[in-house]
Amino acid sequence: MEPKEKPVDLLSIDPMNDEKIQRLVEKYDAESRYRRLTGLPGKLVTLLLAGMSLFHLYTAGIGILPITIQRAVHLTFAIVAVYLLYPMTQKGSKTQTPWYDWILAAASLVAVGYIAVAFNDIARRGAEPIGYELWLGALAMVLVLEAGRRVVGNVLPVMSLLFLSYCYYGAYAPGMFQIRGYSVSRIIQHMYLTPEGIFGVALGVSATFVITFIIFGAFLGKSGGARFFNELALALAGSRPGGPAKVAVVASGLLGTINGSSVANVATTGTFTIPLMKRVGYKPEYAGAVEACASTGGQLMPPIMGAGAFIMSEFLGMSYLRIAAAAALPAVLYYTAIFVNVHVRARKRGLRGLSKDELPAAGQVLKQDGHLLIPVIAVIAALLMKYTPIKAAFLGVLAVVVVSQFRAHTRMGFKAIVEALEEGARGGLGVALACALVGFVVGTSTLTSLGLTLSNNIIEISGGKLFPTLVMAMVASLVLGMGLPTTANYIVCSTIIAPALIGMNVFPLAAHLFVFYFGIMADLTPPVCLAAFTGAGIAGANPAKTGFTATKIALASYLLPYSFIYSPMILLENVVYLDLAVILVAGVAGILGLAAGLEGWMFRSLKPLERVAIILVSVGAFLPHDLPKLAALGAVVAAFLFFRKTAGEEIQPETA
Repeated sequence: MEPKEKPVDLLSIDPMNDEKIQRLVEKYDAESRYRRLTGLPGKLVTLLLAGMSLFHLYTAGIGILPITIQRAVHLTFAIVAVYLLYPMTQKGSKTQTPWYDWILAAASLVAVGYIAVAFNDIARRGAEPIGYELWLGALAMVLVLEAGRRVVGNVLPVMSLLFLSYCYYGAYAPGMFQIRGYSVSRIIQHMYLTPEGIFGVALGVSATFVITFIIFGAFLGKSGGARFFNELALALAGSRPGGPAKVAVVASGLLGTINGSSVANVATTGTFTIPLMKRVGYKPEYAGAVEACASTGGQLMPPIMGAGAFIMSEFLGMSYLRIAAAAALPAVLYYTAIFVNVHVRARKRGLRGLSKDELPAAGQVLKQDGHLLIPVIAVIAALLMKYTPIKAAFLGVLAVVVVSQFRAHTRMGFKAIVEALEEGARGGLGVALACALVGFVVGTSTLTSLGLTLSNNIIEISGGKLFPTLVMAMVASLVLGMGLPTTANYIVCSTIIAPALIGMNVFPLAAHLFVFYFGIMADLTPPVCLAAFTGAGIAGANPAKTGFTATKIALASYLLPYSFIYSPMILLENVVYLDLAVILVAGVAGILGLAAGLEGWMFRSLKPLERVAIILVSVGAFLPHDLPKLAALGAVVAAFLFFRKTAGEEIQPETA
């Protein structure tokens, strides 16, 4: 029995076509600007990418390689593919690979692949370079910078160049930043031949954890997982007040667990949720903002978080399961904040949900496609059974292939499997090059102790006080996140900023999650809020208004990371259940109060002073001590009862 394609039927009268969506995504996401090759070149690239995925599945589930060889092979696959797929400029051909890119791909194969071939010899020499290796290293560094520029944009390569320049010109730096400076040969040796530079921990995580989960997501999507999540969200939330907005929250949250890109997530779910939101009466700016907020939060939602979470696991020496468990309650509170704001807006404007007649039934959706939940459950079970994340992702891929055979419309044949292998590898190219580029930043820090110097400066500027340091860390993470991919941003911030927080006796996991969280929130924060801009493009809305609306919707979420620092119990650290209950109940109350104050409605329209008052008391729910939390909880409950008692029947139309 073929499934009903309800989400497609529910698109607005004039939906965006695939070409328009692709142009929109490419505008804000450099990773989407790849060539669509046909003929023999297309077949060769498909073979290359499928081979890359098969290599990583083999090493994840069967074979084991020395970590540096694993990293080198991973980067070799990735950088060759980038030169074949990504044009030098945005105006370059999207259907053909020019001759010079074939030469650059061949040069990358030699310069980067050399490390995989010669690793044992290099290790025996203690990474002491042979003459020609310096030339190979210089070539590899240039090729990594250019490939990274093509696939992740200009900001990270420029930052990498600045850090490399510091290694050489550090003798001319002022004050405590002054170092003796290093020779070109020493810099090349450190960045190319040791595991402290290009082939560092960041690339290692990309070559193991990240790529396998990206491949898992590609397989799940190819089997119909995205369609299933969308239909399930429609069935569960579509008929509720303001239903399409709630559908966006649920669908984007589900999809975001397997999609690490906020922009791509908006483009995937927003193409049907945003038109639906507009159809029931939401303003375009609000519709685009809701989808952006929901899609961005996917990187915070276990069991499969953004790539930065896997890197965090390596940096902190903690299991990924511990990281995911710590992120669970904050992720729930994040989505609670978005959901409550949507609900309050719907009640304020009198917005109805979709008719049940045009919605799929939850039971029918689960009957037709519920088997696609089995791979996700299998991954979670594997993690709980203490399998490594790599092994868990490998088992997840196998589970997708097996369970997809249960229904004809989800069955993956040879062609679909090859397409999933290709999409999985292509989805990992941006992360691989970003991690290689960040290797220059991390390598500079280990070579020059720059990270320690910067951390000391941050503490000195803040006067040794924690709150100003947190504000500086938040601003730095948001600003860097406006120009860097989330993964790269986290690595930079964890190298430079997190040590300053840890130096002030902050729980290390809380410090790392703090910068990770705000790096992700940069996708919602004006003036450069790429997820919001993508949502605005689909909604036909003003990008700036959409960005500011997204910030307002997610305002409570900007306060949550401070709870990590002052109340690490929310990260399931040293849990006292009564205290944790107070934190969570007060947090929900604060979310409700902020939503009511910002929207100006709680059972009735609120007067200006009432709005200010409830916003101020709601902020108290996020303060570190029990007394302000309990006071805020009591105040929000009292306001709830009072406004309910004095409620009128007025409704403010969304168009007002």
